[in-house]
Amino acid sequence: MDVILIPGFWLDGASWAPATRDLEAAGHRTLAMTLPGKESPIASRHGIGLRDHIDAVVDVLDSIDAPAVLVGHSGGAAIIQGAADARPESVAKLIYVDAVPLPDGGVVNDELPVVGCSIPLPGWEVFDDADLTDLTDPLRQEFRRMAIPEPALVATDPQSVRNAARFGIPAAVIACEFSAAQIQGWIESGEAFTSELARIEKLSIHELPTGHWPQLTRPAELGQLLADVVGNRG
Repeated sequence: MDVILIPGFWLDGASWAPATRDLEAAGHRTLAMTLPGKESPIASRHGIGLRDHIDAVVDVLDSIDAPAVLVGHSGGAAIIQGAADARPESVAKLIYVDAVPLPDGGVVNDELPVVGCSIPLPGWEVFDDADLTDLTDPLRQEFRRMAIPEPALVATDPQSVRNAARFGIPAAVIACEFSAAQIQGWIESGEAFTSELARIEKLSIHELPTGHWPQLTRPAELGQLLADVVGNRG
């Protein structure tokens, strides 16, 4: 099975390395994408928006000959959701890592501090305590060393999803900051931010208790859980 991994904000494809090892050991072919404008700290991010990142994933889907699994961490959730909306027949499963898909017209995060056409990794005080769980001082230093500014428009462009076929794609959430029971409760109570999850025909929720960046704080466990979910064992 082809598994395409999309990083969240400030991360490139290399950030998925621990997870790809487990997936490849399980016999899957992986592609951890570095998205447009995130090739390096000095790459141009001018004019790069959410649709450009979605289109980059669609181009990969169009280049392979069988449906693939899409994995999206954090802001990457909107990207894999948009790609699934564009090419539902090319997606075998969607896996949202500490994230949920956006409702139509929603934005990833329009509150992050923008510098020019970029969003650099901000100070830790911007994040909630739950985000930073297990992110030790050495891990924070490593994250800041590897961080690449995010194209600002990716955070603020409204999502456009109109193809109801996306709800027929099996999906999973890997819940890090919240429990499966909390997420299920939000779905059942009709919380707006879970409106997309509520319409997915086959949804599973898996817990990996840690902060918002499990590829940094619990990489081995994330890789194994991804391999299990992709292989329908979890």
